[in-house]
Amino acid sequence: MSIETIADLVGHAGTRVTEAVYRLQLRPEITKGAEAMNIIFSDNPQQESA
Repeated sequence: MSIETIADLVGHAGTRVTEAVYRLQLRPEITKGAEAMNIIFSDNPQQESA
């Protein structure tokens, strides 16, 4: 979900406040998503991070 969508859902006029307020909650989710994409699109699909 984009930061713009989250800002809209919680009623923020822009993304600046959303990022400041939810940064600690969003970062782990973004990291998990990036790690999953690395596994999915890696050259070696058997390789997984711990």
